[in-house]
Amino acid sequence: MMKQKRFKNTAARYLLAGCILLFHWHGRAQSPLRITTPMSPPEWALLEREVLDASGEAVVKFYNQYFDERGYLLHVSRWGALDGTDDAIENFKNWTILHALGASDQVLNLYKQGLEGIYRQYANVRTTATDVAKMGCFYKEFMPMSDFMHQAEGYQGLIHQGLSDPNNHLMQRRFRRFAGFYMNEDPDALNYDPEKKIIRSFWTGSMGPMLREGTAYDWGGDFTRGKFHLLHHAEGRTKMMDYAEQYEGIIHHFYYFPQSTAGDHPLNLNATQLALNAYMLDHENKYKDWLLEYAGAWKKRAQDNGGNFPSNVGLDGKTGTGVADKWYLDKKAETGKWYMGTYGWNFSFHHWKKRHEHENNVFWGIWPGMGNAYLVTGDPSYISALRTQMDNLYAHKKHIKGVEMIPRNYGIHIDRDHPLKYDVFNVVDEKLDVPDGQGVEGWYNWIPAGFYMSELVDIYLWSMDRKDLKRIKGVEWIDFLEGNDPGYPVRALRNQLEFIRSQLQKMRNDPTTPDTRLADWSLGMSPVAINDLLRLTLGGNLTGRIWTLHTRVRYFDPENRRAGLPKDVASLVTKMEEGITKVMLVNINQLEPRKVVIQTGAYGEHECLWVEIGGKRFSVNSHHFTVNLDPGTGSELVISTNRYANQPTLSFPW
Repeated sequence: MMKQKRFKNTAARYLLAGCILLFHWHGRAQSPLRITTPMSPPEWALLEREVLDASGEAVVKFYNQYFDERGYLLHVSRWGALDGTDDAIENFKNWTILHALGASDQVLNLYKQGLEGIYRQYANVRTTATDVAKMGCFYKEFMPMSDFMHQAEGYQGLIHQGLSDPNNHLMQRRFRRFAGFYMNEDPDALNYDPEKKIIRSFWTGSMGPMLREGTAYDWGGDFTRGKFHLLHHAEGRTKMMDYAEQYEGIIHHFYYFPQSTAGDHPLNLNATQLALNAYMLDHENKYKDWLLEYAGAWKKRAQDNGGNFPSNVGLDGKTGTGVADKWYLDKKAETGKWYMGTYGWNFSFHHWKKRHEHENNVFWGIWPGMGNAYLVTGDPSYISALRTQMDNLYAHKKHIKGVEMIPRNYGIHIDRDHPLKYDVFNVVDEKLDVPDGQGVEGWYNWIPAGFYMSELVDIYLWSMDRKDLKRIKGVEWIDFLEGNDPGYPVRALRNQLEFIRSQLQKMRNDPTTPDTRLADWSLGMSPVAINDLLRLTLGGNLTGRIWTLHTRVRYFDPENRRAGLPKDVASLVTKMEEGITKVMLVNINQLEPRKVVIQTGAYGEHECLWVEIGGKRFSVNSHHFTVNLDPGTGSELVISTNRYANQPTLSFPW
């Protein structure tokens, strides 16, 4: 009995000691780190703060010129894939990221006002030419049917709203509703076949999949009478009737255009962003499970197809079973090809500008799809799938006039009375080197390898494999991180300021009036450009395409309880290695201290192990930590992380 009591007392002492140590360890980890080293504000720091301030003010001027007090865009509203619904809402592209970087709260407030205005404005727009928009250009606050390049272009602002506004109930309901459109949770939108693991059409949305043949009116909308300024048109100003007729013509003159929309397409991988945003709210497993099921199905299709992501998947879930272009059938050409499909590998056509166009927008879907799966799993096989796809292109590289070229397209050369010439890049003026003869498959449309440089940067930043770095050439930001271009930050930030100035000048000289512009026109006036700012401050890459942020760090203002760098604080990511990130942190205010919370990862996906400041190392073991900066101080932080160790979340770190 005595022995048992002594054991209990000993156990209690050990338990008490463990609790004291645990409390001490957690207290040390959560205690703010302090920077006391005096630092005269570097030029990059002053420029960075000016860019943030000027960008916020420019957004206000842009909004006041092109929107009214209801949040309505001042233009002629109409259905259309080229100059309609998606362009109207795309005006808010990157506004939410800009706010999350530290721009003024006006940016977020105007975004939300404009978003609600566009939803109301376009919900009331009908078209008589196509049944797609018979219930409005927005139905349940989502495009009723469209391809996922245009769908995703439209919701760029919304998918990043959670960075700044995670507790917004209206946004949360939208995230869940939109994800539900692709998980068969809405009887009006049965877009997904869980047995075949496909999204059932190239055109989907809140009214479900389009399983009939697509028409020119689905794409171009009504013949709107009037004379308009058009951003997408070469002349910039055209009669809308003529423009619509030209657009109808292009639909029927695609070289390899499959008229049927039924079947899956890699662009649909953008739907994983909807599931990801819903998952990051409360970590409901059903969203993650669907994301991984769908992304995994596409990864397997690529593996089974020699590493090439197919652009033609039928309703049976098999590669190459989609319906071919009627022109093919008329010529008795063989169907069932992996490379066919709208915006697919062989998407080539004669443009109304009297030249050939060769598009392949497969990458617009596979990069976000594989990247989103990687974000929630840390499984490198998703990155390997992208690397293999690039390997397949580089396997056919050639040097033309001293320029390294890789093919962008693959398919059958069938000449529709137009000799295939291509000189858009002003590099080569020769036949596209397609295989000789009718019906012969092969690679064509050789372009400079730099065309896909941002995709190569993503592969490297996700893998941090030095072998992936070898293909990256001429990227100033990467050169800076490698220690080879120290002037890049100042140069890039000055260019940002010049961009803002020039865009505001364009706005002042804008010759249009609300009755002479369509939804696309104001896109060319937008003063918001965040790519360099994002790279410098967060260590993340965001290309002109549409996908989730992957960054090394993100910042929060604990005093004002908001996302973004606090007032007077500037940051610069100077080095990124597998588990190490180096960041310069500066308080440019010489009179007042500042406090900043640093999160490791855009969504806290990286676990911070320790931070080193001034040669002293501090344990963290969390996905965030706090730094106090004395007035006029700055220092380099060395941050050690276990990358992609945590499930991503939209929750703020308090």
